[in-house]
Amino acid sequence: MEEQIAHIIEPVLADLGFDLVQVRLMGTQPKTLQIMAERPDGTISIDDCADISRALSAVLDVEDPIPGEYNLEVSSPGIARPLVRARDFERFAGHVAKIELKDPIEGRRRFKGTLDGMEEDHVLIAVEGDVDENGNEMVYGLPLSQIAEARLVMTDELLAMAGANDNNGV
Repeated sequence: MEEQIAHIIEPVLADLGFDLVQVRLMGTQPKTLQIMAERPDGTISIDDCADISRALSAVLDVEDPIPGEYNLEVSSPGIARPLVRARDFERFAGHVAKIELKDPIEGRRRFKGTLDGMEEDHVLIAVEGDVDENGNEMVYGLPLSQIAEARLVMTDELLAMAGANDNNGV
């Protein structure tokens, strides 16, 4: 259902000058539809969220993809943001992230380390403490399609990056 909703709202967001970061449908009654969006430069303001909410409400009322009542929540991805798109992993290379996979790779589902960008359709992550036979830090290539959830970890570097941005639109 989240993919269906994303398909409905992405053109509306694009017309307003925003990129869709994530769609999540949570809870039971009433459900909460959480939409995370940002401008291509990574910023978003409270007024932007209100404008997006009004535009999406109209479209969602017409399309009616969610049975029953729900609350619409439009927000910034925030500092410890989810990482969803390939460009998110590229943009935040050098920052620490936690990644959980749908299926285990090399016997594990959870990885925490420094993002090293993308290689083809794989997210590269250097995991501290994991070393190869030569004592070098292990860099794992995780298929983007296998990522269930990925999120930045709050660090001093990430806070400094957010502070450099007027709207905290990290």
